Amino acid sequence: MALQKLYAGAKLRELRGRIGLTQKVFSEKLGVSLPYLNQMENNNRPVSTTVVLALAQEFGFDVTELQSGDEARLVGDMREALADPIFGGPPPPLTDLRLAASNAPALARAFLELHTAYRQTHERLASLDEALGREDSRLQPSPWEEVRDFFHYCDNYIDAVDRTAERFANEADSSIEQAALSALAKLGVRVSYGDTDKIRQYDPATKTLQLARTAAPATQRFQLLLQLALIKEDPLLEATLDLARFQSPQARSIAKVGLANYFAGAALMPYHRFLEAAQTNRHDLERLSDMFGASLEQVAHRLSTLQRPGAKGIPFFFVRVDPAGTITKRHSATTLQFARFGGACPLWNVHGAFETPGRWLRQLAETPDGIRYFCLARDVSKPGGAWGIPTRRYAIGLGCEVKHAHALVYADHLSFDAAGAFEPIGISCRICERSQCPHRSVPPLERQLNVDPNARGMLPYQVD
Repeated sequence: MALQKLYAGAKLRELRGRIGLTQKVFSEKLGVSLPYLNQMENNNRPVSTTVVLALAQEFGFDVTELQSGDEARLVGDMREALADPIFGGPPPPLTDLRLAASNAPALARAFLELHTAYRQTHERLASLDEALGREDSRLQPSPWEEVRDFFHYCDNYIDAVDRTAERFANEADSSIEQAALSALAKLGVRVSYGDTDKIRQYDPATKTLQLARTAAPATQRFQLLLQLALIKEDPLLEATLDLARFQSPQARSIAKVGLANYFAGAALMPYHRFLEAAQTNRHDLERLSDMFGASLEQVAHRLSTLQRPGAKGIPFFFVRVDPAGTITKRHSATTLQFARFGGACPLWNVHGAFETPGRWLRQLAETPDGIRYFCLARDVSKPGGAWGIPTRRYAIGLGCEVKHAHALVYADHLSFDAAGAFEPIGISCRICERSQCPHRSVPPLERQLNVDPNARGMLPYQVD
């Protein structure tokens, strides 16, 4: 199979600007001519092997960053946005979207922000009882969507927070739970466990932290570390939020909790120790859960964040869905991108996890672009802890491209070469190119429909 050419003009321009070199000096250090560098920076030529080696040798640049998922994420998000009926006429070809994502990523993100603002305003106007009387009618994304996109485009890896959490874990001379309790005690915080309907409740006035007695031990440990981050690492969290420049106080508040959650996961599963354990145990989630005292969901989510430059783990995608199929958490370090709005493809095994509680489901899947994945799915129920408190039911999905499947114990004894081994899955029905899918919920907006009143197949229409 021929190697795919690498176009990374935006990354080259970003690196050159970061180190403050002119094109002339940069080209000399890379050992190429000035016109050749100019062509690479404008994606008229692929990045050559010579340049890749020079980037690593001259500047210590992690060349894996040249293949970051930003372009794939932008292309996927733009395709979904352009499938909105507000855009009349045929959508731009995929080649144009790829050019925009690689040559003008800032413009692509501005387009996505504009579409999100339109969509948000449209939804507000649809609820007149809520919209009438509001003085602030500025167009902006919802705080939740803004924070989701912040983590999405950071590749779900926040370096400063990750390294600080790892340093705390490495300096602990006892268990991570005892280290957190000791650190909170030094800050004057008293921790108690009681019968409460809140998993965690902190009173700043009395410096009292109460955790639910009925919460799982992994949850209690996680919440201890989360509260420690909110108090002890507040300057770090605030500095990170300043750099993010959120548009609303609500988004900033949501993001702060998200960063504290990130710290808790990174302290519970410190980067290098966790990465080594994951590789040694072939990413056995249950074994990792036992080793680090974390839940299966926490382990799966942590695996998807192992994207530290120079020490990257397997690029995983991670998703959590509720019984209605709504995506409540999503991240992808792979080329697979999830729908920004709505649910996941019904052919994906994550939906079947609700029917087989306590069991891992394995799936070999292929997306319309021909890329093949190994997918895991399992239900994760969260009991309320008392009579009358409902059990929260979710399913988690974790996966990677098939080329990495050998590193997962779950892929053993699967037949990758069998006919029909790979099931066809998509992203969203609105932008899925598969014309014969029996589970299609809405017609694809990029294709013409042919409706014959005298014939009926699996669908009430045919896609031309």
